[in-house]
Amino acid sequence: MKTVIQRVSFASVTVDNNVVSRIGQGIVVLVGVEKGDDEAQADWLAEKIVNLRIFEDESGKMNLSLQDVGGSLLVVSQFTLAGNCAKGKRPSFDTAAPPDEGQRLYNYFVEAARRLDVPVETGIFQADMKVHLVNDGPVTFVLEK
Repeated sequence: MKTVIQRVSFASVTVDNNVVSRIGQGIVVLVGVEKGDDEAQADWLAEKIVNLRIFEDESGKMNLSLQDVGGSLLVVSQFTLAGNCAKGKRPSFDTAAPPDEGQRLYNYFVEAARRLDVPVETGIFQADMKVHLVNDGPVTFVLEK
């Protein structure tokens, strides 16, 4: 399971010109599910992301977690994270989980994050989404498990 996380001051997801979710201060999580991924990976990533100290304290140091700042998560499925661009000019998605399995683990990840007592908003799985965000910093990390 691969994730890209971005610390944001605002983010939203639009589908068919309708805003389906939005958050203020928090983290946008792009989630890609690959063949062989499981619930243990989703649990580990959810706990890691919610508790990762990437928000600044009063001294300007990254020392506060999402929970510490009262922030929210916006979780968006991102199939293309499973893309392999090593050969040729067109990405290969051979390692991507089939859609049913990808959606199951994506939903599991969302519920795992919610169990950690943070507000969680989501995109719509397999929809053509427009993700709008203000990356705060910018601060961006890639996490895999």
